[in-house]
Amino acid sequence: MSRARSHTIEEYPTPAAEQEQGGGCLSGFLIPPLAVLLVSLALAALAMSQPASASPHPTAALPAHGLAPFFRPEVLHWRDAILRWAAAAQVDPNLAAVVMQIESCGDPRARSRSGAMGLFQVMPFHFAAADDPYDPDTNALRGLSYLARSLQAASGDARLALAGYNGGISVIARGDWTWAAETQRYVRYGAPMYADAQRGASQSAALDEWYASYGVGLCRQAGENQ
Repeated sequence: MSRARSHTIEEYPTPAAEQEQGGGCLSGFLIPPLAVLLVSLALAALAMSQPASASPHPTAALPAHGLAPFFRPEVLHWRDAILRWAAAAQVDPNLAAVVMQIESCGDPRARSRSGAMGLFQVMPFHFAAADDPYDPDTNALRGLSYLARSLQAASGDARLALAGYNGGISVIARGDWTWAAETQRYVRYGAPMYADAQRGASQSAALDEWYASYGVGLCRQAGENQ
């Protein structure tokens, strides 16, 4: 986590030219009411044929699928909980899993040198006084709340949201070249992992590379603490 971390049909008056000239039996006073009646019937039939909309501003649907199978076993250990936590935060569970993968590999007792704690490596100032930072539900609530804020600030761009989660939401508005090396590395692995999950891949080269370079010890420790 951040180290800074509504149309009404109106009656139309008879045109002036028709009032002056008169006309046949369907001119003048009879044509407008007949036209209105025909239009009204047509609109009513169209309305009846259209399905009702539940809401004029429906909430964007979240993915219905589960987690990608390529996440490490230590992260898949939390599969059901991640689906529940992500639904509550209204974020894609695979994005939540990417964050957990990089942050702790599923270790609920993980702690960084900068003081970040738990599954989603949440900094102390994000917790309330009565919170237990290492309680998985509490840690997920605080961490995924911040991820949702980061996504909103990034207009739904997952890559930028990952940068915001790691480096602070303020980095989203800045050029990539200004990001700290840690944030650039976080996005370099996290963004393709998420892309792999979105396309339904069974494997992720980005995750394999991350694991070989940074995750072996982290995931071993996670396995011991689960």
